[in-house]
Amino acid sequence: MNKSAAGPSQGTRPLGGAARSVLRGRPVGRTLVVALAVLTAVSGCGTTQNFSIYDYLPVPPAFSLRWLWNSKKPGPLPELKPSATASVNWTASVGKGVPGFAPIVTNDAIYASSVDGTIVRIDAANGRQVWRISAGKALSGGVGADATTVAVGTDKGEVLAFDTDGKAKWTARVSTEVIAPPRVADGVVAVLTGDGNVHALNATDGARKWVNQRTTPALTVRNFAGSVSTRGALFVGTAGGRLLALDLNTGIVGWDATVANPKGATELERIADVTSLPIVDGQQVCAVAYQGRVACFDVTRGTLNWSRDISSLYGLAGDGKNIYVTDDKGAVQAFDRATGASVWKQDRLAERKIAGPQVIGTDFVAVVDVEGYVHLLASGNGAYVGRLATDGSAPTSQPALFLASILFQTANGNLYAVTAK
Repeated sequence: MNKSAAGPSQGTRPLGGAARSVLRGRPVGRTLVVALAVLTAVSGCGTTQNFSIYDYLPVPPAFSLRWLWNSKKPGPLPELKPSATASVNWTASVGKGVPGFAPIVTNDAIYASSVDGTIVRIDAANGRQVWRISAGKALSGGVGADATTVAVGTDKGEVLAFDTDGKAKWTARVSTEVIAPPRVADGVVAVLTGDGNVHALNATDGARKWVNQRTTPALTVRNFAGSVSTRGALFVGTAGGRLLALDLNTGIVGWDATVANPKGATELERIADVTSLPIVDGQQVCAVAYQGRVACFDVTRGTLNWSRDISSLYGLAGDGKNIYVTDDKGAVQAFDRATGASVWKQDRLAERKIAGPQVIGTDFVAVVDVEGYVHLLASGNGAYVGRLATDGSAPTSQPALFLASILFQTANGNLYAVTAK
């Protein structure tokens, strides 16, 4: 078993290069789970069944408790003269969701899960349910899948794997609670745990392949997003503003790059965590950090292509021209993909508590707000051009890209495939 960990790097190396140091991660002092999650922990009561992604956001800009009691009610819907139309292709029932629960799209299926242990397989063509099973345990990390394996995790550190017909394959244990959907690719199930570790399990039998252990800041924002894999590499954003490129098969650190450096006098001010999924194209990988910046790196060597100061907990998306980011004030910003130059900024939805953006079709960017409204922005200039009501509840994650549509799960337990024209 290869146990690998890395602190700040002294340079970058191509993927597959040998790691220079092996460090053991210290136990996390405490994790900052913001907003209502903090209140629940203090009171010792409540249930995660009632949380939405917005109960955790935003982290306060300074050490003050007043933000804990601020109303979660969003501002009014902005005035709109629609020039585009969003419509629901199909919807499916999954079960109650919490932050981090997101659908996963494979070549021939869509999988989704709920906190009560329900896992469903959906026909991608028409949204019809193929099968529905119970994992037999409450889930904490959502679902991951590829063409052969479906995997979920629990708050007890259990990873449960099933085949694509819904039959149980194996159960394995990791160091602590699973906090994000597993990433399944190339015969590996990669799992992020609450102590900041990345575990890789053999997709065939659940045997441990490697563990990446890291030191973790005293205060962190919980990362519900997980990881991204492509061409044998696993890209993971971490607490402390790092972006890792790991060899998926061996766990060797190909490179370790800085998205943001912690700044400030207090631990709260020094939070600079990558909490959303990085995006990868053929040549570069981009990530964004809270109280930090958006940065794009060479996908092979990890050298910085460009960066812009911006703070975000909500995520980013991209198309052939731009990178789109929802910042921590609720504005959507577009940056030139090649240079990082500002293209546009749209702040008319700032009071609507919107989640991360996603490209929808060839001409639009979509965001979903706390009341389940899908809002359309023109990708060329950021104009607010359309919206669609859904079930009235918040999305549990940033929407996923699904062909020319977006796909998202809601706190009320519904899965929506939405397109625009």
